[in-house]
Amino acid sequence: MTRPPVPPFTAETARAKVRAAEDAWNTRDPHRVALAYTPDSVWRNRDVFVSGREEIVAFLTRKWERELDYALRKELWAFTGDRIAVRFQYEWHDADGRWWRSYGNELWEFDAEGLMRRREASINDVAITAADRRIFGPRRADEDDTPIPLA
Repeated sequence: MTRPPVPPFTAETARAKVRAAEDAWNTRDPHRVALAYTPDSVWRNRDVFVSGREEIVAFLTRKWERELDYALRKELWAFTGDRIAVRFQYEWHDADGRWWRSYGNELWEFDAEGLMRRREASINDVAITAADRRIFGPRRADEDDTPIPLA
């Protein structure tokens, strides 16, 4: 299975890969998201280690059961050959209605077919109020080149 764009990445194809990942994660469909990873993909997500698509689906299912109304923005940080680094922010609320903004960085490594074989994510959560929200669902067309604010 090929998942374009494939390595080696250019600035244009790396940005397209990041946007495709953002769009997929914003569906909150664990099965769809998992198809972007190799069957034996390995992850570190915060302090959780995941291996393989089945574990990815289970992990994402639990994540989106807990992180309600999840909405994500990713931004290309750097790329080379078969690797991409991104920074991201996403907002969500918990079952008690408290809002959070999660800040993070990811390191990605791809196989020759464009499937991600390794993902390492470092993430911090900051409590926000509903009035502080700035991410409201998937990215609109007029937001395509809007950088993610630092704070």
